[in-house]
Amino acid sequence: MPEESGARRRWVRLGLVAVLLTVIVVVIRGLLGDIDWEQVRTAIAKLAPWQFAVLVIGLLVRQFLNALPLALFIPGCPPIRAMQNDQAAILMTTVAPPPSDVVLRLAMFGSWGIPAPAGLAGTVMNTVTFYVVRFGAPLLGIALMLALGTFYLGEFVPAVLSGSVSAALLAVVWLAFRGEAFTVGFARRLGRFVGRMRHGVDPEAWAAWAADFRGRVVDRVPWALPRSVLALVAMVVVDATLIVASLRFVGVTASEVPAIEVLVAFLVAYPLTLFPFSGLGILDAVVVATLLAIEAGADEAELVAGFVIWRTITIAGPLVLGLLSVGLWKLQLLRAR
Repeated sequence: MPEESGARRRWVRLGLVAVLLTVIVVVIRGLLGDIDWEQVRTAIAKLAPWQFAVLVIGLLVRQFLNALPLALFIPGCPPIRAMQNDQAAILMTTVAPPPSDVVLRLAMFGSWGIPAPAGLAGTVMNTVTFYVVRFGAPLLGIALMLALGTFYLGEFVPAVLSGSVSAALLAVVWLAFRGEAFTVGFARRLGRFVGRMRHGVDPEAWAAWAADFRGRVVDRVPWALPRSVLALVAMVVVDATLIVASLRFVGVTASEVPAIEVLVAFLVAYPLTLFPFSGLGILDAVVVATLLAIEAGADEAELVAGFVIWRTITIAGPLVLGLLSVGLWKLQLLRAR
């Protein structure tokens, strides 16, 4: 029976992947139509070594900002180790099923003298903060859009809905850390809800864990949460800057696609990073279609080439950094023996 159950889950995962790939292809073809891939390759070939180096430096800044909330929420975890831990977890998320990334995170924290409960609490707050920014980003895009004197109802409504998710998350965090009773009660009710769908869930154990979790981070939340939100907003802006740089390096000029338009389109579409590989294909197609709608003479193939370069840097780059991070950690363990 366990083997049959495991095989069934594998087939379900494969089916979901196939459906997702089909959706991505349909979305790309619907938004962009047929793409001249030979022209895309020609545009990518324009990338010079120094330009690649600039993108790598930008990636390092992006990854540093992405990991900074870990350092803010976890006592005794300096930013450089937070970044090392985050890259290793990204690698594990890609190559192994969950909770392999959390297991590796906690093992690394433990080797640095950070208690596992403190490391786990910081990891949870890091995730919560990222989701606040992920769903709040479209509101920043709308604010920029209004500042530029443009307004599109089709983008405004989804942005408000997305922003409401971000606001709800912030409200839960505020209520949870305002009083322990809410935290314990919320965790107990959530445990009961999950218990209806999965056997073996103990609502009281969930409540006890939530109380312990709150106790570990409650003193840091008032100052760590706003700083973490700012760090992750800066990370999103750096990500958009990498897109702008990639576009410029393949020949897309500022008159064809202004940097501010890239930032607005990226912010509004940012919740699509919820899909696998940060919305690979779907987010790209939506942003490219938005930029083409400006009708300032941008070449579609060059836009696609810029996004291919950006995706290569931001997907392959963290995996390489993850390999280096795990290798460095193993070396540190050997030296400590």
